[in-house]
Amino acid sequence: MTPEVVDVRILVTGGTGQLGKAVVARLRAAGEEVRVLSRRASPDVVPGDLRTGRGVDSAVAGVDVVVHCATDYLGREAQLARTLIEAARWAGGPHLVYVSIVGVDRVPLGYYRAKHETEQLVAASGLPYTIQRATQFHGLVRTLLAGASRLPVVPVPRISFQPVDVRDVAGRLTDLALADPAGRAPDFGGPEILPAAELAEAVGEVSGRPRRIVPVKVPGETFRAYAAGGHLTPEHREGEITFRQYLRG
Repeated sequence: MTPEVVDVRILVTGGTGQLGKAVVARLRAAGEEVRVLSRRASPDVVPGDLRTGRGVDSAVAGVDVVVHCATDYLGREAQLARTLIEAARWAGGPHLVYVSIVGVDRVPLGYYRAKHETEQLVAASGLPYTIQRATQFHGLVRTLLAGASRLPVVPVPRISFQPVDVRDVAGRLTDLALADPAGRAPDFGGPEILPAAELAEAVGEVSGRPRRIVPVKVPGETFRAYAAGGHLTPEHREGEITFRQYLRG
């Protein structure tokens, strides 16, 4: 008997990562057929490597939408995007949805600059595209503050964050993937803007190790941009899950 051929519409790169898994789950819950691209071997993924291009052409073939959740913290973000864009062009030009960060054009951090460069590559690719900027994920903020919470006195930078839950971002990306290309979509932020000191207190409480929190002013161009709110989007608080709700979960 000839096996049934499944018409896969949506490809999620980095689909085994924190955000990618949430996006895949949302899309499948919506009844969509999803193909997952990952370097990790698994029965549920299409193996491929955006760094080398291996397997990428096959993964992109036949899809209508690519949600690009794969990322690289070592300066190769644009390289990954170039590989994906080239494969997408050969595949007929699917809608490319790219996940970026609020403030990539305002905060002079190396990773942010790489994300901004990649935004420009996507916009100039000739592909139908949507770029979604989101604020920092709850998990990242917790990781940044958890290490310091082991000290008897916890110094934290005198800045605020607007953390957002990956499940909320995944919901937005699902909506965008199933809609027409939007170019640069409105920013997506967490429901609260809170000082780092308050967030650190919450981490200490949940860990059972409350500590004395000391806000400190940190020098440098990057922290000046953070202090000025360059990474925040006060007018966009569409995320629903708060930081404390995330920690309790």
